[in-house]
Amino acid sequence: MAMSPGSAVELLSDSWVWGKGVRHVIKKDKVMARTIRKVGRIAFEPDDGTYYESLVEAILFQQLAGSAARAILKKFKALYRGRIPTPRQYLSTSMAKLRAAGISPQKYSYIKDLCERIQDGRLRLNGFESMADHEVISMLDEVKGIGRWTAEMFLLFNLGRADVVPMDDLGFRKGLQKAYKLRGLPEKERIERISSAWRPYGSIATLYLWRSLDKTPE
Repeated sequence: MAMSPGSAVELLSDSWVWGKGVRHVIKKDKVMARTIRKVGRIAFEPDDGTYYESLVEAILFQQLAGSAARAILKKFKALYRGRIPTPRQYLSTSMAKLRAAGISPQKYSYIKDLCERIQDGRLRLNGFESMADHEVISMLDEVKGIGRWTAEMFLLFNLGRADVVPMDDLGFRKGLQKAYKLRGLPEKERIERISSAWRPYGSIATLYLWRSLDKTPE
């Protein structure tokens, strides 16, 4: 749910926040201003799955081409009548059955750890809305197979947080290289210097830099 102006946490799904953020980035960064004008309007829509389902899918899609990951996801869901299983259902399913659906031993253990943490209360997904970004990242980073990048994507696309700057994302770094006409991919220190102008609306710059890679050069 989008929060109203003045709320403690600003969400991109709030049109007021989005508009204010775009104006802020344009004002503070001339390079991003050109990129935003070139890309045009972006309509942000957060992922509509549950937090748990999104994390399971994120694990399944790791290090796989989209088509291969979608095929495995389809077979995986077929075991549960076309749906992502609940944590209890997953933990009750044999590894052999899941392996037959294309789940690797490593990913089996990752999803198992996620489900166990939810089952025993170590991970409470319904509390994320009230948590700061760094708290969400720290909590998710404790789950096997969910590192900082996956946690940042969760913050952006599931929680709709306004200030996500994924320093290690290759697409984001390529977008920066293109927009700022850099000779090579930027390293963390340079990214921090550039992105400081966007705060607290780094997510908007991130989304525009990703989208800029889809645009044909003029």
